[in-house]
Amino acid sequence: GRALLEEDLRSPCTEEIAVFRAFARAVDQGRGGFVVLDTAPTGHTILLLDATLAYHRELSRQSSGIPDSVQQLLPRLRNPDFTRVLLITLPEATPVHEAAQLQDDLVRAGIRPFAWVINQSLAPLLVTDPVLLARQHHERAYIREVVQQCASRTAIIPWLTETPVGAESLLAVVRGAADADL
Repeated sequence: GRALLEEDLRSPCTEEIAVFRAFARAVDQGRGGFVVLDTAPTGHTILLLDATLAYHRELSRQSSGIPDSVQQLLPRLRNPDFTRVLLITLPEATPVHEAAQLQDDLVRAGIRPFAWVINQSLAPLLVTDPVLLARQHHERAYIREVVQQCASRTAIIPWLTETPVGAESLLAVVRGAADADL
């Protein structure tokens, strides 16, 4: 019996199921508040999404003894009243294109991103240094790509000299992003 248990625990799917169930529990906590899951746009996020879809299909066939958080995971992720996916990117080629690919994967899974956030942008700032002006000019193509081709809502967060801490500081950043004229 111990040998069989040891073999089961060494199985790669044991770890995947444990991670999947932890993910489902984290999403389930959103019923009573906010849950922020910060993932990279490629790799693990896609694997987690694929596992969610496969697990959900399997649960559709057999639903005995499965925790409610696991059964409700995919419906919750697809429900825009429960889940708001924000894609955060930098105004550069690789981050924008990786986030766009993630958005395509999410849409195929029936999950629509709520908005895009373009972070650390020089575009909303008044700059005079030639190097910063060149970078600011370079950013605009990627900002346009996000706004015109990818996102229904976009916030542009400028480069900040200090990290915003507290509600008032965050509100000031949000107001500034909403007022940006690009």
